[in-house]
Amino acid sequence: MTMIAGIGFASPWLLLGLLVLPILWLLLRAIPPAPKRQPFPAVTLLLGLKEDESLSDRTPWWLLLLRMLAVAAAIFGLSGPVLNPAQEHGGSGPLLIVMDSGWGGAPRWEQNRAQIEAELSEAGRAGRPVALLRLTAPEPLQFLAAGHWSRQLPGMTPAPWVASPEQLQDTAKMIAEAEGGFDTLWLSDGVAMEGRADLVATLAERGEIEVYESGAPVMGLLPATYEDGAITLRALRSSTGLQQEITVQALGPDPNGTERALASTTMTFDVSANSAEAQLALPMELRARISRFEILNTRSAGAVSLTDDRLRRREVALISAQSSDEGLALLSPLHYLRQALEPTAELLEGALPDLLPANPDVVVLADVARLAPAQEEALIDWVDQGGLLLRFAGPRLAASDTARDTEEPLMPVRLRIGGRSIGGAMSWGQPKALAPFAEASPFYGLEIPQEVTVSSQVMAQPDPELASRVVAELSDGTPLVTRKSLGQGQVVLFHVTANAEWSTLPLSGLFVDMLERLAVSSAAKPPAAEALEGTTWQAVEVLDGFGRLADADTLAGVAGPDLIDAPSGPALQPGLYTSGSGAYARNVLRIGDEIRPATWPASVPVLTYEGAQERPLGGVLLSFALVLLAVDIAAALLVSGLWSPAKVAALMLAAGIAGGITTGLPQSAQAQTASNSSAATPTELTSELTLAYVLTGDARVDQISAEGLRGLSNVMALRTSVEPAPPHGVDLETDELAFFPFLYWPVTEGQPLPSSEAYSKLNAYLRTGGMILFDTRDADLAVTGASSGAARRLQQLALPLDIPPIEPIPADHVLTRAFYLLQDFPGRHPRGQIWVEAAPPDAEQVEGLPFRNLNDGVTPVVIGGNDWAAAWAVDERNAPLYPVGRGFSGERQRELARRFGVNLLMHVLTGNYKSDQVHVPALLDRLGQ
Repeated sequence: MTMIAGIGFASPWLLLGLLVLPILWLLLRAIPPAPKRQPFPAVTLLLGLKEDESLSDRTPWWLLLLRMLAVAAAIFGLSGPVLNPAQEHGGSGPLLIVMDSGWGGAPRWEQNRAQIEAELSEAGRAGRPVALLRLTAPEPLQFLAAGHWSRQLPGMTPAPWVASPEQLQDTAKMIAEAEGGFDTLWLSDGVAMEGRADLVATLAERGEIEVYESGAPVMGLLPATYEDGAITLRALRSSTGLQQEITVQALGPDPNGTERALASTTMTFDVSANSAEAQLALPMELRARISRFEILNTRSAGAVSLTDDRLRRREVALISAQSSDEGLALLSPLHYLRQALEPTAELLEGALPDLLPANPDVVVLADVARLAPAQEEALIDWVDQGGLLLRFAGPRLAASDTARDTEEPLMPVRLRIGGRSIGGAMSWGQPKALAPFAEASPFYGLEIPQEVTVSSQVMAQPDPELASRVVAELSDGTPLVTRKSLGQGQVVLFHVTANAEWSTLPLSGLFVDMLERLAVSSAAKPPAAEALEGTTWQAVEVLDGFGRLADADTLAGVAGPDLIDAPSGPALQPGLYTSGSGAYARNVLRIGDEIRPATWPASVPVLTYEGAQERPLGGVLLSFALVLLAVDIAAALLVSGLWSPAKVAALMLAAGIAGGITTGLPQSAQAQTASNSSAATPTELTSELTLAYVLTGDARVDQISAEGLRGLSNVMALRTSVEPAPPHGVDLETDELAFFPFLYWPVTEGQPLPSSEAYSKLNAYLRTGGMILFDTRDADLAVTGASSGAARRLQQLALPLDIPPIEPIPADHVLTRAFYLLQDFPGRHPRGQIWVEAAPPDAEQVEGLPFRNLNDGVTPVVIGGNDWAAAWAVDERNAPLYPVGRGFSGERQRELARRFGVNLLMHVLTGNYKSDQVHVPALLDRLGQ
């Protein structure tokens, strides 16, 4: 394409026709217009005759200029002008297209794919072999025709990880093994990768490198943490320089099990900051429902943060030294603990040896002074692996010698002999109130009621570490709650009883808040890799590059330490993993990660996707030329006197209107129809019958589907009382299917598999009466016994669907007579096999009727490969768009395809009502006829 004054020309040699314009001017100037002829009856009548209008002996200059402009516009239009043409890279050798193909490029994946399609089209026109390399899934280079990669492109999706240094090293080895030189076009996600510089140097040795990279920042979400009674959310971005506000949603099931947004919060990135933070305070019951957080309107695995055991409902084991029948229930040390924890936790009660194997999150010892050595050893191991031991004082602990001389593992501080109470040797005189909580305390921010007082407590021995272990104290500075770490877990001691015997704390709401803070904060810490040594974790659900959850299927188990420390990749995909009763969310980003922008050498040009859209001008200029020629005709008639000014004005007005309509039309009427239908609201979709087709990602296939259903809708409107609205393309991931009784699904070889959520919607659609017509469009291959890629893809697509047993359509199926009597069901291909739901085994042939007594259901699926959409397809004038068969037999085949479509829709809308004819003999017998 040749560039002239910012406009590209596909056929610039046609501009040489402009050199003829001066010669044409002279020729038109030399030839006068035709004279006006006027008969004269007699010479005498000429006396005194005066002509009102004089005729020029030459063509007027303005008429010549008009004609020159019309010819020039036609020459420019035929030369293929394009405004803002895409820059061609040139070159004639092999071309390597490198894609980062990680989660950072997911929000702009369609933009990346459009750019690759443009590069493949250019390479195809130039005859350049192309190799496509994805850094997240590197494979040996194969330089093939550009058309091969164009067919593979729709099935490619971003990976939910960034290429690791090992993958980049493998890529460099593959490049070194390739022969010859080649140019490289690199589509970057904008995220830094360790080892990228070495790979760039390797590619630079083979040829020129050009990089495409979006200027938008890449954003991600760190795992949520629970700190001081609130969920802390932190977001990252790759570049600064702009203040930016984002919304983060908390998603999870509601009480009915339907996933919805449970809460949301906003974060603001300062101009110079690459991170933002927000606090989300939620009730325990609501917090336990959250399954993930995600950045609103950002389709990326990095913008999703899955949750696990750290935010779920905790299991708390309650153990007391007092037997269940000892004393009154209201005086039991466990009574107030049950009341405080039951709404927010799962309570387990029993003996310690019986409860520890259940691996609870928290173990509460209420006034338990001593444990058996074996039990104490098991409890130490449990705390060391991340558990929380919560102890309460009491008469037994005060009277024992526990932690008197030396510090014990299961006690945070050393204790003094006896306790501190009113009337004793160390009488206070009156109960003491609580001191405000320090900022470093987990209870910081809780309001202390005035009625909360303490009358007795166990005292701590003064130690150098005592001050660092006190998290709550009384107004006189004596400890109320102490805490210490033990391995991955914690040991916490309340220096008062768990009942109201020593204090009024268990009678207040403050007691509930303090227990909640302690129980949640203990499990909020992620486990250490060493603590998971020897365990194997199995993936339950994994994220794709767009942040959608899907079943993990048969992914191999992951060793516990690798789940914590190993980088994400094909063997360790981000998602939810389980081991026994525990669950762990492995997110794309981990605590401490950063998102750094990609950097490139100065010798490598970096281009952006932004720019004015390419716009062909040929049609506009040719339309303008036609309008000028129409004006020229009218002007010539006016000058010659053959037309009146009124007629000329009417013609020019009509030409102007036609020109405005022509230049204002969109490039594709089909695109306009698709756009209008895609923008339909739920109210519009439910007000009229609407036929739908599945968007495959292949623009050509989707266009044929829209044209085919438009043609079928026209046939239904002409031949039946059904008047469908314009067809609608549906995205299985985002669109509601309940609006459409019929779904046409063309199967392509590279079509991506839907997510688990999409399959759930599809199964619900099939169970509630919807019908899907699967069309593999390969019946021309099937008759030869060959198996196409579309047929193999259909097997993969249909595997998770709840499809009943199917069989080849029998001769007595209702589809053969729902509206028309049919025995063949051709489309663009005439002889493909049709599969429908199998008839019940007990269906019996009715005497005197040519069909069986079938139920009233509608087959949920019809499967074939005759390419019905191409046979139904029409343009805006209702003219067929694609050839079917040959001559008259082809038109007969198209008519049968239309009749099959009518029968199919009538079957969807009316069910097996025609099978009710089996009851005619019984009805006639009752009527005595």
